[in-house]
Amino acid sequence: MANVTNSTRSKVQVVPTEAGAPSTGQTIIENGVVAKIAGIAAREVPGVYALGGGAARAVGAIRDALNSTDLSQGISVEVGETQVAVDVTIVAEYPAALHKVADDVRAAISLAMAEYVGKQAVEVNVTINDVHIPADDDDADSVQSDETRVQ
Repeated sequence: MANVTNSTRSKVQVVPTEAGAPSTGQTIIENGVVAKIAGIAAREVPGVYALGGGAARAVGAIRDALNSTDLSQGISVEVGETQVAVDVTIVAEYPAALHKVADDVRAAISLAMAEYVGKQAVEVNVTINDVHIPADDDDADSVQSDETRVQ
């Protein structure tokens, strides 16, 4: 990751309002919120099937079954005063062009960091750790159907 000072909170500098009157106080964005925004942005990219490694996806499947999806799964962030670095692990859809999916994930996360967090993404590292083949799910469903009929 980039050399970004890491803490559990990110402070956003307060600027005067449009009317010119100074604002008082500060805005604090927790790192978990930054990771969640990055996760949402990555999930919206065509060609991304899931986020996270094998163990994280297994835990994620349990969370999904309980209706408590972890949107920051597979995301790691380092947040500084004005910049953020993001590591994301994805599972790509087959037959998507992996380099294009990775580039699109970088662009989506960079845009989300600028728009929603107000920080520049100086580094977005994408790791593709698996490729999802839709036929795998079809085969698993047919095996389960056959097992159900046998019982």
